[in-house]
Amino acid sequence: MIREFDRKNDLTLTRQQMRDFDAWAINQAHVPGVVLMENAGRGCAEIVMDELKKSDGRKVCIFCGTGNNGGDGFVIARHLKNAGFEAKIVLCGPNSKIKGDALINYNIACKSEISTYLLDPDCEDIESNIKNSAGNSDLIVDAIFGTGFSGRLRGGFKNIVNTINSLGKPIIAVDIPSGLDCDAGLAEGTAIKAAITVTFAAAKKGFANESSSEYTGKVYIASIGIEPAEKKTLS
Repeated sequence: MIREFDRKNDLTLTRQQMRDFDAWAINQAHVPGVVLMENAGRGCAEIVMDELKKSDGRKVCIFCGTGNNGGDGFVIARHLKNAGFEAKIVLCGPNSKIKGDALINYNIACKSEISTYLLDPDCEDIESNIKNSAGNSDLIVDAIFGTGFSGRLRGGFKNIVNTINSLGKPIIAVDIPSGLDCDAGLAEGTAIKAAITVTFAAAKKGFANESSSEYTGKVYIASIGIEPAEKKTLS
């Protein structure tokens, strides 16, 4: 189930509440983390495909971090490829850092022969590398940093985000635009400026801040197979 976020009436969760909910879903409701990641990625992929169909687009470049937000991106890439779209992954960091559920989905993406490029955030020619990778894309997916991010984007990641924003392509952010603070809905410095954000389970607290829309664009909430409201009834 996917629905548009109602800023005035919908439940919002802080960063810590979202962590607590994920832990409860895995440890008490016994939903494996890899299942939650699969459901999240599939929900986001549906929105990506809908947007591509509106513009007759076929090519998607998915910028992935090495954490669970990147794991969602690997799932998205697989579903796009299975549906006949041209999906390309740009991994922003060494693949040796990928662990757990994200690593499972990275390996699946590799076995699925999805084009994957490694981008060193500290390389000197980062702008040209990004333009070469994503310049001919019809749409970009931001799966670099998730709700755990706080503070300011620095060094190469600041350059990555600024370059992605400069491409003039529609961007769909996964869970939260990279660089945006989950709780405040503000960015210290730069952040991805998305046309659409697909967030999971519940909207994040910062999305209730109207100024966050500069970065999130339109927000959709995608189910991950279990809802925060169910926490009171499950044991």
